[in-house]
Amino acid sequence: MADKHTFLPWVGGREAPGHGDPIPVEDPATGRIFAECQSASPSDVEAAIQLAHQTFKSGVWSRASRHVRADVLDKAAELLSHELPRLIDLEVRQTGRAIREMRAQVPSLLRWFRYYAGVLRTEERPVLPTVGKLHNWLERVPLGVVVQITPFNHPLLIAVKKLAPALAAGNSVVLKPSELTPITSLLLGPIFKSAGLPDGVLGVLPGLGSTTGRALVSHRLVRKVDVTGGTAAGRSIGSIVGGNLARYTAELGGKAPLVVFDTANLEAAVNGIAFGSFIASGQTCVASTRIIAHQSLLPELEQMLAEKCESITRHMGSPSNAESSMGPLISSRQLQTVEALVDAAVVGGAARLVCGGQRMTGLAALDSTDLSKGYFYPPTVIASASEHSVTTTRLWREEAFGPVIVLVGFDTEATAIELANDSEFGLGAGIWTQDLSQAFRVSEQIDSGIVWVNTHHRNDPSSPWGGATSASGVGSENGLDAYHAYTTTKSVIINYASTEESLAADDWFRQGAGDVRYG
Repeated sequence: MADKHTFLPWVGGREAPGHGDPIPVEDPATGRIFAECQSASPSDVEAAIQLAHQTFKSGVWSRASRHVRADVLDKAAELLSHELPRLIDLEVRQTGRAIREMRAQVPSLLRWFRYYAGVLRTEERPVLPTVGKLHNWLERVPLGVVVQITPFNHPLLIAVKKLAPALAAGNSVVLKPSELTPITSLLLGPIFKSAGLPDGVLGVLPGLGSTTGRALVSHRLVRKVDVTGGTAAGRSIGSIVGGNLARYTAELGGKAPLVVFDTANLEAAVNGIAFGSFIASGQTCVASTRIIAHQSLLPELEQMLAEKCESITRHMGSPSNAESSMGPLISSRQLQTVEALVDAAVVGGAARLVCGGQRMTGLAALDSTDLSKGYFYPPTVIASASEHSVTTTRLWREEAFGPVIVLVGFDTEATAIELANDSEFGLGAGIWTQDLSQAFRVSEQIDSGIVWVNTHHRNDPSSPWGGATSASGVGSENGLDAYHAYTTTKSVIINYASTEESLAADDWFRQGAGDVRYG
């Protein structure tokens, strides 16, 4: 490993040795191991949580002025902006995502720090209409030590979405990034230290979910766990967290429907489908994987999608190439999962392959990248072999987490809604129509925490992001909801009556009969 950089856990404001097994970090575009991380053992987890708890109790951050906390978040945004070129390059290398995506996504993260800094500076304290000469106001106070578990597909974005409200509220945070993409999250530690975050408030512990993750979420000093990941893992973690009576937020699986009505602008809809389905190589929880289109549009839509996919495929190459349209999947395991789901649908006869559907090999036409060395899979469209036949396949039901879409037709609006809701997931959904009444009517009936109309993947710090069904999660990210979820309410009641009034009214055990107050 002499030619590969080794990254260490971040604890107590510095790099710290990890006593778990080393974690190799692979470039999914080449299959090469280019770095390693020292993972945190259960004993490292214990030490990190104890330090975070002590730091929280000290009040150095938990009781710091909200203006101080806001200043640190703003400073973190400023420092992050200086580190963008390095962070973007590392994000591309560890995820395999095209640099054009990362150049758009990573700079947007500054908004989350600035938004929650703004929340701190403008939040008002409610005063309640209490009866009598009492002044009753509410304060938001932090929970304590919180644990955050982030996935491989958006390492920095999801880490920042969780860290910003948690730190704004005054909590101490221990973050565990995915073992597949831990590097950029580790680099947040020095950025926050330089921004003025006290040592011990933020820890970043790489490791496997079965060891490091389990030790973190099961610790009794942890007052909240916030996880983004698969539904099975989310349910398992939730059962552990519930046993400790800690709070829990989970952003889990998705199988987003995208409904194209006959009033839609077809060219705009195709562009929207391509973005919603193939950004991040389809490895997003809100990827529009079930395309439900009006029967009258199907022939033309299918042809246009095939042409769009062919163009994307022709421009796939090295993720570091600014002209590359789409990168590889994250790992050989993920590639095998996608291949198996597609093959089962096509071989079983429920669907026919419109385009794609086979691992990419040979040299890329764009830049001669050897696609055989990475985990490249082309944008793939599968159409129902007969009316709705594909809806019986695993591909319709299960989250493939790859650039694969299923195309199904409908005749009536009611059928479109029925097909859109034919899933245990309910995270994101899309509607394409130029009929405003239809947009309102259908968006109300789709069971999803987020519904986009004539767009997709829009994500703003102020806009809540969460599922409508348990399979898609618990709670939401972004906005005031996320900030409040990292706090508990403290009610303060002050009696401002005069001493004489209090003596006359508040002697509960005075002798003799007479009315007494209650409440």
